[in-house]
Amino acid sequence: MKVEQWGLRVPARQGEAMRQLLIREGSLDASLKVLREGSDLILPLMGPRESAGRYEFEAQPGKESLPRHELVGGIAILQEDDPAGAVKILASRPSLHTVVFAKGEVSGEYRTRELTILAGDPTTRTQVTEHGHRFMVDLAGAYFSARLSTERQRILEQVQEGETVLDMFAGVGPFAVTLAAKAAFVIAVDLNPEAIGLMLRNLQLNRIRNVLPVLADARRLPAILPWKSDRVVMNLPLAGTDFLPDAFRLCKRGGMIHFYSLVSAEGEHTARIEELGGKVVCEHEVRSYAPGQWHAVYDVRTG
Repeated sequence: MKVEQWGLRVPARQGEAMRQLLIREGSLDASLKVLREGSDLILPLMGPRESAGRYEFEAQPGKESLPRHELVGGIAILQEDDPAGAVKILASRPSLHTVVFAKGEVSGEYRTRELTILAGDPTTRTQVTEHGHRFMVDLAGAYFSARLSTERQRILEQVQEGETVLDMFAGVGPFAVTLAAKAAFVIAVDLNPEAIGLMLRNLQLNRIRNVLPVLADARRLPAILPWKSDRVVMNLPLAGTDFLPDAFRLCKRGGMIHFYSLVSAEGEHTARIEELGGKVVCEHEVRSYAPGQWHAVYDVRTG
């Protein structure tokens, strides 16, 4: 059985030294096997850290097999309604306080999901640490994806000093907080009042002063915002295509749009992007989603 967990990629020649360091820190997840990919090793971690990504690991022989789950802060998310398995998971990691069952995928205009608490504290709130930032999240009340940690760092590397960035579907603010380190100004928009409330808390937690939270429907932004941005982030995989024309209106000529979507074929949205006057600079898979479907990102240069 495989478990999705945070992992740290290191060259194989440095693997043992890093493994010992992680053991001393209490950061190595000893219940999972180390992965090998080419000349690299991927060491399973107890939680997120600098340069970590999400990987699927196999359980260590001799260790108790746990149900497949995803970790977000101190909460483990099960894909099956397994109370007995939830108790095992809760006991397997001291950092966990709650185990929940996800009854479905993220849905609705507020991008929430229905969760049932199977074990631990009766809460869907937790704090996530990601690349030195802290985020208060509510998995039942507002959108947050720990799986996009690597994407946030990838886009941060592209941001130039002095840019204005628009995050059209900001959730609790992970992209906004991350990109604020280099951008001059970030406008972070969401339709969900609870997401905006948590975003305000996260701006305080991380002492961010150059992010403007906006409670609004993204379709109204061209009429609301009096300026255009150098860079636009569109993380709405299930319905982002509907908002592409708005993103082009809100982005400066020669600016960059990062458009996330669930796709079933490479280049699925290229024709529509070109029709709007954009050029796909890069398209790549962020993660698999279902058989024959994956979460992709298009980096689009506006014309």
